[in-house]
Amino acid sequence: MGKKKVPDLYRAPFPLYAVKVDGKSGLVLTAGGGGASKTGIKNAVHFLDLQLVGGQYSASLLHSHDTDTRATMNMAVGDGLVAAGQDGTCCLMRFKQSAPGGAGGGSGVQQGNARRRAGKGQLSRRDGAEAAGDGPPTRDDTARVSVSGLAELQSDLNPQDPLQKVVRFSPDLSLLLTGGTDGHVRVWESVSPDGFSSLKKKLDFRAHEGEVEDLDMSPGNKHLVTVGRDFSCSVWSGTQLAASLNWLDTVPQLGQKTYRYLACRFGKVEDQKDALRLYTVQIPHKRERKPPPCYLTKWDGRSLLPMLTAPCGAEVLSSLAVSDSGTFLGLGTVTGSVAIVIAFSLQRLYYVQESHGIVVTDLCFLPDSLRGNNEAALLSVAVDSRLQLHPVANRRSFPVWVVLFFCGLMVVGVLLLLQHLFPGFL
Repeated sequence: MGKKKVPDLYRAPFPLYAVKVDGKSGLVLTAGGGGASKTGIKNAVHFLDLQLVGGQYSASLLHSHDTDTRATMNMAVGDGLVAAGQDGTCCLMRFKQSAPGGAGGGSGVQQGNARRRAGKGQLSRRDGAEAAGDGPPTRDDTARVSVSGLAELQSDLNPQDPLQKVVRFSPDLSLLLTGGTDGHVRVWESVSPDGFSSLKKKLDFRAHEGEVEDLDMSPGNKHLVTVGRDFSCSVWSGTQLAASLNWLDTVPQLGQKTYRYLACRFGKVEDQKDALRLYTVQIPHKRERKPPPCYLTKWDGRSLLPMLTAPCGAEVLSSLAVSDSGTFLGLGTVTGSVAIVIAFSLQRLYYVQESHGIVVTDLCFLPDSLRGNNEAALLSVAVDSRLQLHPVANRRSFPVWVVLFFCGLMVVGVLLLLQHLFPGFL
């Protein structure tokens, strides 16, 4: 807890804005860049091989996919598909992992950057080529990744400065959803049997007066929830507004328009198959000399009624993630701090102050297959180009029967003690 040093799992030669894990392959994808400015800073999506050996994690670069003059600012990944938000467009790509020497194995790697690494999982030092904007050297003794473009969608039509701010796949991967600075939500669906190689626009509607900050869709594609800078969190049925959520009902002492929504995420409930939760983050609308706390709100995912609101510190939050099991929430701040919160109680379990030292741009929990002996493991990226991993070790626990056994022994002991002190008590 508190301010401590978290070792870097990986460091990119450009600012990082997005991190995701492909659950099927186990690959970690990070993305970012310097944008169109002529600074020599590259724009790319990096595909990383994550290894857990002897309780220690390591990450090594398998493939660097160049994105020309556009930095990827937000990203969604699912079943070999990548949707990358670059300026006002959404670029869809498909990636495939193959064994060394296999079909497509050699063509998938940018050979100009390929060099031998000192060892598996060991990060190489930056050389002159990296300083000029080239990616770190890749290994030549492992699987290869090939990337192919599928489509490029105009996802934001702001006439002044178009920018896609969020992208999601629906839980069943049948829909692609985007939101941006023009306040519109756009939904595309696949019309090809092989996934998203061919798409058509299904919905296009103005969801918010200001920018769309975040959106998410519940399992079964039942609820689409959007968050805007106009202080609203909205639930949509098609293009019709079904409900407007009001977290201030849980904290009536706070004034209207003193806070705005930042993020929304649906999450499962552990050991409750049909239960669902929605989590929202609220941050102060204006900065003050003595900053007020940010808040987390938990909603029933079916009725969308508020269940619990809790303060989560005075550092302004910048990102939110929910673990696959729904047990934990990940929080990042504009000052670079990272926290893990228990979803049931909204109580903080893990916290590192200024782990990055600059705004945390994205978070992602590792799937159960990759978290090893840990109760949870959270990835974080920031503008400082660093990828960090925050593990929470399994807390010691005892079977219920052991607890009940010792409780029974305590009751018997108390009764015997009373009998000894007060003969005839029993």
